Amino acid sequence: MSASHRRLTHFSRGAGVNGTAGVSGGGFSGTAAAGGFAPPVISVRGLTKHYGDTHAVRGIDLEVRDGEIFAFLGPNGAGKTTTAEILEGFRRPTGGRVSVLGADPAEAGGAWRNRVGVVLQESGPEPGLTVRESLRLYAGYYRAPRDVEETIALVGLAGQAGTLGAQLSGGQRRRLDFALALVGDPELIFLDEPTTGFGPWARPSSSPPTTWTRPNTSPTGSR
Repeated sequence: MSASHRRLTHFSRGAGVNGTAGVSGGGFSGTAAAGGFAPPVISVRGLTKHYGDTHAVRGIDLEVRDGEIFAFLGPNGAGKTTTAEILEGFRRPTGGRVSVLGADPAEAGGAWRNRVGVVLQESGPEPGLTVRESLRLYAGYYRAPRDVEETIALVGLAGQAGTLGAQLSGGQRRRLDFALALVGDPELIFLDEPTTGFGPWARPSSSPPTTWTRPNTSPTGSR
């Protein structure tokens, strides 16, 4: 399927949230909005990303509010990861306006990153470190991290806490990725292909959203 015919759909869910979603034109395009009075955690207007003549993202408008789960659905090459990387501050857009937690991700500093957790599409374990040691290392990067043992239990790795990350199965490594994103106690978490490596029996109980925001103690998420 050519890039000009790939389409991406937005999916949003949240208590008391009225949403609209749509898909239009070629490339990765569409609109979504959520009701409510609080300022959006994520606000995107007219987002585009071009690589030469290839339009990876074309005219995205969306809002994600506090406590809302928001997902991008679409085929390979639709622009989901590119959009997520722009929202995470790892990639600059070609055009449009992007605000995440009140800041432009491309210009945001360390204080902003303290408020965000990220599960990348692909990552590897820290060499020579156990699950517990990896979480302790990452927890040290944050000002007010979650309890390490609590986070390990939360993702279902209590039985592997002393196991080297390199010795984990694919699904267990994905759980470790999720734990590393949570240990900083983020307000907002991005998850890209979060169920990669999980067996189908594990997905209903273990799969997190792609991004997610936190009211009080629970993060907000989106993908």
